[in-house]
Amino acid sequence: MTGYRTIRETEKAVRAKLGGTPVKYEQMAAVSNIYRAASAVRQHFENSVLRGAELTWTSFVVLYVVWIWGEMETRYVAEEAGISKGTLTGVARTLAGRGLLERRGHPDDGRLALLRLTEEGERLMEKVFPAFNAEEAFVADGLTDEECRTLADLLRKIVVQTEERGEERRLELLNGEEPPPRRSGRRPRG
Repeated sequence: MTGYRTIRETEKAVRAKLGGTPVKYEQMAAVSNIYRAASAVRQHFENSVLRGAELTWTSFVVLYVVWIWGEMETRYVAEEAGISKGTLTGVARTLAGRGLLERRGHPDDGRLALLRLTEEGERLMEKVFPAFNAEEAFVADGLTDEECRTLADLLRKIVVQTEERGEERRLELLNGEEPPPRRSGRRPRG
């Protein structure tokens, strides 16, 4: 048994395992393939262009967010990067230690912090981003420009659905209750 299965092998195995279980296969395949594609792309980028810059995917995304939007409050950087504030704290500390990012107190509210790129961070992004974009082109090389636009539009619909209706759906599934806190590394009792 090998540790890697192709996407077609996985889809065939899922259909065989689930058999007569009433599931929506097309929707399941769409969401599963979003995850699988995102993982494959992330791994490719980390093992190619980002490795040379000594960046992880998350550190690149943090730099990218601040590069595009300019100085921002940490809570908004975390939100835009799709990471927790705790994860951002560690990533920002590492990037600041490398001289790429600067953290300073908010001038109007001492409880808040702002992040901005240093000159060295700006130079790194100006160097890394063209190489990053070349890999984006490599990853999408099997698609026409029209297919790329269609794919982007379809994925945008999924993002909008989740962002605009996800909270409502979560509350519906949990009968309006907040989910219990996660137990770190512990198995549920019972």
